Amino acid sequence: MITIKTTINAPLEKVWDVWTKPEFITQWAFASDDWECPAAENDLRVDGTFKTVMSAKDKSFSFDFGGVYTAVQEHALIEYTMGDGRRVSVTFKETPEGILVTESFDPETENSEEMQRAGWQAIMDNFKKIAEQA
Repeated sequence: MITIKTTINAPLEKVWDVWTKPEFITQWAFASDDWECPAAENDLRVDGTFKTVMSAKDKSFSFDFGGVYTAVQEHALIEYTMGDGRRVSVTFKETPEGILVTESFDPETENSEEMQRAGWQAIMDNFKKIAEQA
């Protein structure tokens, strides 16, 4: 498992909404400024599915990132299985410094763990920025 985290200076309910609502997901679900998220769908419940479209802004490449939820505890935990079978767990915890969001995921085998950690952390950093501005 690879784990990334961030602490967000915003109320828990707002952090949860920015993570889970499609109108916010499209604002942060990409790793760099030359990418975008033109569409997102989210049925946040056990056995519900989600799909996030990640696309290069120049339209040279895009892919769907999706999966099926295996656990949902409002304002605390989201777990899902990606389309390729890898598992992801996201926790939301109130701390004196803010909301600690921790995401752990099974690595894939094509890219180094360092590259995967950096990419997912870049997306998490975008999430933090949007959650603190929303």
